[in-house]
Amino acid sequence: MSLRTLLDEKVKLYNQPGFIEKDPVSIPHLFNKKQDIEISGLFAAMLAWGNRTSIINNCKKLVNWMDDAPHDFILHHRDTDLKKMLGFAHRTFNATDLLYFIQFLQYHYSIHSSLEDAFVPGKRYKEDTVEQALIYFHNYFFSIEHPDRTRKHIATPARRSACKRINMYLRWMVRRDNKGVDFGIWKKISPRQLVCPLDVHVARVAQRLELLDNTNSNWPNALHLTYQLRELNREDPAVYDYALFGLGMAERF
Repeated sequence: MSLRTLLDEKVKLYNQPGFIEKDPVSIPHLFNKKQDIEISGLFAAMLAWGNRTSIINNCKKLVNWMDDAPHDFILHHRDTDLKKMLGFAHRTFNATDLLYFIQFLQYHYSIHSSLEDAFVPGKRYKEDTVEQALIYFHNYFFSIEHPDRTRKHIATPARRSACKRINMYLRWMVRRDNKGVDFGIWKKISPRQLVCPLDVHVARVAQRLELLDNTNSNWPNALHLTYQLRELNREDPAVYDYALFGLGMAERF
């Protein structure tokens, strides 16, 4: 069996609605409004580390605190509405971080109608990969007064981070197909420009498949893996995230 055949089969297995329920992507799937999808998706992606049940439960707690209407809450909440969030914690993401995320999102949505503008300020993104979009987002996210501790929660290629969670978030927002998992609601970035989300599990699988020569989870490896996957599917390399994730987590490849 060829590498492409193997990966395409695994994509079919995992890129389908049955995958949603036990994955953090289930959180933005609770909503239909574009801005609610963007906001809940951002929190789901940023909290997507550790036990998946805990991730989903904590995300549901957040959106419930936002009255199950994240965009309206971000724009119109009062300070008293934030008191219930002061005890929040998920791994090292705590209430200080949460309140800054809400502050930034309020600042952004008071000016822009979509969070896509936080990654691409112009009409269309023209770079080869999303590297510059991630750097722009990081710099923009911290362009207003912020707690220093929160900086660790938004990765950037400028620090050689693999940016796994933010690349996963972009996959959700940008990829377009009829399978029902990814949303494809952002149009400035094309699926071809996405970088495959890379963590230690995916790196291990990629090395076994000879797509990487080491298991380092960093930006150079994320790019190298993506370029390898473009050889299999030039227009949609990030679709193989499903296959590599499935082989690594579900099948212990």
